[in-house]
Amino acid sequence: MCGITGWVSFDRDLRASADALDAMTQTMECRGPDDRGTWIEGPAALGHRRLAIIDLPGGRQPMTVTTPGGTVALVYSGETYNYTELRAELASLGHEFRTDSDTEVVLRGYLEWGEALPERLNGMYAFAVWDGRVDKLLMIRDRMGIKPFYFYRTADGVLFGSEPKAILANPLARSRVTLDGLRELFTFVKTPGHAVWDGMHEVEPGTVVTVDRSGLRSRAYWSLETRPHTDDRDTTIATVRELLDDIVRRQLVSDVPRCTLLSGGLDSSAMTAIAARQLARQGETVRSFAVDFVGQAENFVADELRGTPDTPFVHDVARSAGTEHRDIVLDSHALADPEVRARVIRARDIPAGFGDMDASLYLLFRAIREHSTVALSGESADEVFGGYLQFFDEEARNADTFPWLVRMGRHFGDDADVLRPDLGKRLDLTGYVADSYAGAVRGIRRLDGESDFEYRMRRICHLHLTRFVRVLLDRKDRASMAVGLEVRVPFCDHRLVEYVYNTPWALKSFDGREKSLLREATADVLPTSVYDRVKSPYPSTQDPKYALALQDHAKDLLSRPSHRVFDLVDRERVAGAAHREAPQITQASRRGLERTLDLALWLDMYNPELVLD
Repeated sequence: MCGITGWVSFDRDLRASADALDAMTQTMECRGPDDRGTWIEGPAALGHRRLAIIDLPGGRQPMTVTTPGGTVALVYSGETYNYTELRAELASLGHEFRTDSDTEVVLRGYLEWGEALPERLNGMYAFAVWDGRVDKLLMIRDRMGIKPFYFYRTADGVLFGSEPKAILANPLARSRVTLDGLRELFTFVKTPGHAVWDGMHEVEPGTVVTVDRSGLRSRAYWSLETRPHTDDRDTTIATVRELLDDIVRRQLVSDVPRCTLLSGGLDSSAMTAIAARQLARQGETVRSFAVDFVGQAENFVADELRGTPDTPFVHDVARSAGTEHRDIVLDSHALADPEVRARVIRARDIPAGFGDMDASLYLLFRAIREHSTVALSGESADEVFGGYLQFFDEEARNADTFPWLVRMGRHFGDDADVLRPDLGKRLDLTGYVADSYAGAVRGIRRLDGESDFEYRMRRICHLHLTRFVRVLLDRKDRASMAVGLEVRVPFCDHRLVEYVYNTPWALKSFDGREKSLLREATADVLPTSVYDRVKSPYPSTQDPKYALALQDHAKDLLSRPSHRVFDLVDRERVAGAAHREAPQITQASRRGLERTLDLALWLDMYNPELVLD
């Protein structure tokens, strides 16, 4: 797990631009605190920051191979979980290895299979190959988009990096955001390829982007396809369990301490219990970590989103699975700390708007990093198995829009409410969402004989797996890598995603509950309390001191009426929320304050050029 960056400029020799490459590489020190490396040859320059996970001494990058036709160089971020099998296959084909790292397997795999390489990989990855034999750059991203990857076209080539900050460190990149970028910030639709920053793009998941002297081309090597599902219920449940056992076994491989993220929900509990059982066979005990808030367990109040606190269920799993468990308990002062907020924004490069849930995730990961370098997460199981409340909400699933927006609007209000009315009109977020939804559902294939209801649920599942999950995966990656922690996501294994996506909704919810397949597939390792628990989202603090702290920070901001943030947000609306009496601070008010404070910090830190017409 690392940070990668680079620059291809076909009209110049980049050896004279080493300082720029160094600056780009340095921006990702947090992603790779263990080592750094750069490589420049003619028109190509590659940079790498390393977080050492496998083959600590042997996996240094950029990694190169000299061939009779020229040098082939690689910078790689992520993990390839089937690298041992690929290594054996490549060795049988005559390849010789100098290291035990998966990085060298990927490099040798490219030499053997070329652009067909990613179809053979099982893992989470973003990597770039410079092929000096033909003066060509390839940028390749994993199927689900677990690892981030961005590029920025220049007059004679391209800049790329794991994060926008690496690209923005190059003098050729303009730090500019247009109305289209703001639309993406305020709609939660995750348009494929969109990077918010003008001129910048994401390498889309499951895609190979090729750059040579003739230009830039993109090819999808994987997409979520509709196929008939013929297995019966028992076979499907058994197959899900077999896949999970294999996935967790592969993802536990590490040369550094690893742990699990445990929330007490079905997803993380099943994953933790399977990991604990597998490690116990090797005489090891799995470490588990959970986030909690001061006083939350004792003073929890159920609401529409969260019916139960996490902590009692977390402890049930820890006892049942025999984990070495630790609660990371956070207070409102830490969650509202502007310095923590700034670190989150710096990690994301945008004001993402998750408020205390972003801050708590960052603080959780920072605490875990003191004990472990690799963590397994239950992220994406809700998207795969159908766990969110909107899957069962008639209004949400019948609406001709992204179903999560219906639920979020009901609970948090409209994010756009914080914007200046004149800016809101120019943005036309309603139209942007409608256009995005139409594009997102276009092309989702319907099976012959599939009922209207089953097809609607297929579309909802597809939207969650190609849009919603990418927001959460990006959030998880940025918060974890900001502190040098690798988080693996077993439920994103493409074999599991493909298999479960194509099971009919009637099978996904055969007992009338969410995630029926996952619950039954892991019933033997779950405590009864977790087996019976209703879905509860990622926790948020209920401490009123947090909202009061937000108000204080907003009042400080309001005392600076010339701040650029008021070019974007409605000052009077912010003032109303900042001076509201504590009992009247609604979730929508709190979210509006969080949005405003995030925007203000982002403008201070990045000083982007805003093009608002």
